[in-house]
Amino acid sequence: MRLETERLILRPLTPGDASFIFELVNEPPWLAYIGNKGVLTIDDADAYIRKGPMRMYADRGFGLCLVERKGAGTPMGMCGLIKRDTLVDVDLGFAFLQRFWGAGYAREAAVATVAFARETLGLGRIVAITTRDNRRSSGLLRKLGFAFEQPIKPDAEGDELELYALTLLTPRDQRDT
Repeated sequence: MRLETERLILRPLTPGDASFIFELVNEPPWLAYIGNKGVLTIDDADAYIRKGPMRMYADRGFGLCLVERKGAGTPMGMCGLIKRDTLVDVDLGFAFLQRFWGAGYAREAAVATVAFARETLGLGRIVAITTRDNRRSSGLLRKLGFAFEQPIKPDAEGDELELYALTLLTPRDQRDT
């Protein structure tokens, strides 16, 4: 899965991205809104990539992708689709280094990912989850057309999250209307 937008390239994460992942998952906003993934070393980041995104690429043909700026190749964040055991539908996920917030990169990457879900995978619906206090993410989801559905608690030990959903019209659906 490789996607391009006007300013960005979304490409599969590789073990070579471990330093970037280490930085991203240890930023205060990640820890506050997504949680501690136990990535305490570069080796942990390598394992996170191999056991998470790379395994999902192999199993599902999609996963979280590195988002980098065209030309410079600067890693800024990640965005992609995840199939979690705790959710029925495929989930849109995104996270960016804080220094890249506010420039529209997350929206641009998410729009390309939603289009991929609809046009390539033919998905009729995708969801996204966020913590109640992550207003930036829930605001972006609303801008993308997602609607709040319900609070959920994916696991007994975790916090209550907000579930958003987006119904997708596939190209075939659009021809039928």
